[in-house]
Amino acid sequence: MPDELTGERADAARNRYLLLEAAARLVADRGAEHVTMHEVARAAGVGKGTLFRRFGDRNGLLLALLRDVEAEFHEAYTCGPPPLGPGVSAEARLTAFGRALIERVADDTDLGPALGRQVPCERRQASTYGRAFHCHVSSLLREAGVEGDHDMLAHAMLAFTDLENMDYLRNECQATTARLQSTWADLVRRVTRADEH
Repeated sequence: MPDELTGERADAARNRYLLLEAAARLVADRGAEHVTMHEVARAAGVGKGTLFRRFGDRNGLLLALLRDVEAEFHEAYTCGPPPLGPGVSAEARLTAFGRALIERVADDTDLGPALGRQVPCERRQASTYGRAFHCHVSSLLREAGVEGDHDMLAHAMLAFTDLENMDYLRNECQATTARLQSTWADLVRRVTRADEH
């Protein structure tokens, strides 16, 4: 019988919960890069066919897990306390958002970036959380009164915080988290011309 709110059958909802719970446990224990679909199905006590039908492939499973992991951060930047949440200027929120993203990439215990690194960039950007990040930055640019193509400017700014770029800057260029966050703040100032307001 389908659930009245989600339209999902009870057994399908149970399987989804079991699969995501098993995947989260395996990722926490061994790291996302070492988790296979076979192991997740076995740990959940669900057939591998059910897993593939539900999520399509490993990337689909990781993105579903990532969406759950990102829910807390989404809550923080959409309706949490300032400066990440509402209650301060768009420039201050944009600065806080980028600083938080950079802080998360540098945190080896944060499951969000760990999962994100296992998913191809184009799938990440098209995902629920990737689109939410883009929409948030674009909206803040519009709110800040920035002239120009807010959509493209949001893509350009988020390219700086992209996992591959951050990892390159941190590992190959030895850029510290503080330096990266300072650069983001400088970028926000230049784009929004906050010093002219």
